[in-house]
Amino acid sequence: METIIIIVFLAGYLAITLEHTLKIDKLIPALAMMAILWAIIALAHMDVFEVNAELRELEPTHIDEILLHHLGKTAEILVFLLGAMTIVEIIDYFDGFATIKGFIRTRSKRKLLWLFSILAFILSAIIDNLTATIVLITILQKVIKDRTTRLWFAGMIIIAANAGGAWSPIGDVTTTMLWIANKVSALQLIEHVLLPSIVCMVIPVLVASRYKAFSGFIESEIDEMEAPKSKYGGLMLYLGLGAIVFVPFFKTVTHLPPYVGMMLSLAVVATFAEIYSSSKFSISTIEGEGHDTVGHHSPVHHSLSKIELPSILFFLGILLAVAALESLGLLFNYAESLNTAIPNTDIVVMLFGVGSAVIDNVPLVAASMGMFAQAMDDPLWHFIAYSAGTGGSMLIIGSAAGVVAMGMEKIDFFWYLKKISWLALIGFVAGAGAFILMRDFVLHV
Repeated sequence: METIIIIVFLAGYLAITLEHTLKIDKLIPALAMMAILWAIIALAHMDVFEVNAELRELEPTHIDEILLHHLGKTAEILVFLLGAMTIVEIIDYFDGFATIKGFIRTRSKRKLLWLFSILAFILSAIIDNLTATIVLITILQKVIKDRTTRLWFAGMIIIAANAGGAWSPIGDVTTTMLWIANKVSALQLIEHVLLPSIVCMVIPVLVASRYKAFSGFIESEIDEMEAPKSKYGGLMLYLGLGAIVFVPFFKTVTHLPPYVGMMLSLAVVATFAEIYSSSKFSISTIEGEGHDTVGHHSPVHHSLSKIELPSILFFLGILLAVAALESLGLLFNYAESLNTAIPNTDIVVMLFGVGSAVIDNVPLVAASMGMFAQAMDDPLWHFIAYSAGTGGSMLIIGSAAGVVAMGMEKIDFFWYLKKISWLALIGFVAGAGAFILMRDFVLHV
């Protein structure tokens, strides 16, 4: 029966990785795989276990209890993401991201490369790498008219955004998963992964800055770009970013799960959004005819209607599917076999990074959390956060940032493979080397 379980999981996993070939949204195989796996476990009356991290052993439990346990852990991540996504959409409702255009005052391509890379690195650490990529490519399209030049910039934004998301507990879904699961703390994650992430971003940008594509000047006039559509745009941008950054501090002080702090931040941002919005709003119904999301809609309702529910459902499916393998003890046993075959965990984690370029990094990290039983803030978890976050840059389909850039700029898979992938690879390896050196000789962990 375990063989059937593995076959179903691999088939679902294959369908997810071939999303663009099959033309089927990856949430569909993720949800189907999750439901089928748990149905097989229930119908076959298979034994389920809970991993005891302290004793490093499996403890028998009941299917209802273990499913509720995993649903609770998954819900923590999903509610957190819903809050963060809504805050980002509220900022966008007030055209807050247009404020970032004000930082662009140069026409030099080389200076623009560094500016966009640094902005991607910083923004992705706060609003996550996917959203940061969308924001910056939108701005890029207004700044640079030549598409060929824009493709190079988009490729470098992907590398910088993924590197920026790896060191922040709110910068990437995978680091958020590790943080919420108490595998890493915010301060220790930043201390161990920030410098390697900087190396991962700086090395490719340094090399690329010598390329002909980044020499000379752009043709368009920077000063001609339009002003933000709302006078509250800048205020809502800084309020929203500040509210998201507040969440790790809230968790540190209260020791409550991160989603509680995110809901508080959302409440504060939503309050100001309602105050600054000129639209009339009734708590039970939208005043006026119809449900116009611009003229008669609350900014909060409008923002909630814009969040990416397909991504939320995908995370629900994939996390509970991996939880099924974990509950059967398969991941725990696989980890034991892997440790026997490859005693060096650094090599294993770097292989995770390479793997995340081919397949989605969310299930990889979810699997690693079920495979390893190291204590909170063990260097292993920090290295997994780095590898899973930055390794996806090596292929354009290897990260959410890459996929969205691919869609926005119609980037060809093989163009990225020839021009950008090797830059991402040297950045990944250099950052991994920096992490190992810091761990072994600087931090003495």
